Amino acid sequence: MKGIILAGGTGTRLFPITISVSKQLLPVYDKPMIYYPLSVLMLVGIKEILFITTPQDQKAFQKLLGDGSQVGCKFEYTIQEEPKGLAEAFTIGEEFIGNDKVALVLGDNIFHGNGFGSLLRSKVDVNGASIFAYPVKDPERYGVVEFDENNKVLSIEEKPKVPKSKYAIPGLYFYDNKVVEYAKQVKPSARGEKEISTINQMYLEAGELEVGVMTRGMSWFDTGTVESLDDATEFIRVLQNRQSTMIGCIEEVAFIHKFIGRDKIESAIDKYEKSKYGEYLRNLLK
Repeated sequence: MKGIILAGGTGTRLFPITISVSKQLLPVYDKPMIYYPLSVLMLVGIKEILFITTPQDQKAFQKLLGDGSQVGCKFEYTIQEEPKGLAEAFTIGEEFIGNDKVALVLGDNIFHGNGFGSLLRSKVDVNGASIFAYPVKDPERYGVVEFDENNKVLSIEEKPKVPKSKYAIPGLYFYDNKVVEYAKQVKPSARGEKEISTINQMYLEAGELEVGVMTRGMSWFDTGTVESLDDATEFIRVLQNRQSTMIGCIEEVAFIHKFIGRDKIESAIDKYEKSKYGEYLRNLLK
């Protein structure tokens, strides 16, 4: 399975913060936001990852992340000229995906929780599509999934004015290779975007859609607003300082899953110098 991180868009809901910098490069406590979704893909063993950025931000991402060799991965970069919807990620990344399955994660989504890694790893060999559901207070802001009394999926709607359930669909999706052809069939919605909910509906109608409900022990943040960005920062700060473990440390994930050895960690320590991040890696080797 390959991975795509969609890190485009203009971040207008965060203006003026994002006028001169990509939203996905903003700090969430002690790391750039992009580290968190990247660590999620690495957590499930994905090493080949495509970053889709805006034209003006691509060089900044390349400067930050390089070619991925420092964490035992292969990173590629391409451009989304305009934010025309999530489904476009699969047509933009068609050549990168090739004949493989693919996971898509949004660059401004942060996930954490007990059992989260196990839940994700169960989706890597998906036949069809696997998405997730998370209970929220404001489902009208998201794609919404409706269940019957037996937890069978009845419908999927994108940002409905009157949601049929409280379950939002987070920005993390696993698909087999049919997603590329499905994406080519998606027409722009009334919002002028190619909605990923349309792809999910295609899989649902084909009887090939799984939906995993995230439990109470799992947390999800969509950091698209100032309030949610602040909430995510506070969440990461409190957890890390109380548990003495770091969330979203890509070198640690790479080391634990044997993408890299001690030599790469030592190089990272030199790179990060006296920062809190570098000190954490130093303690990791101890």
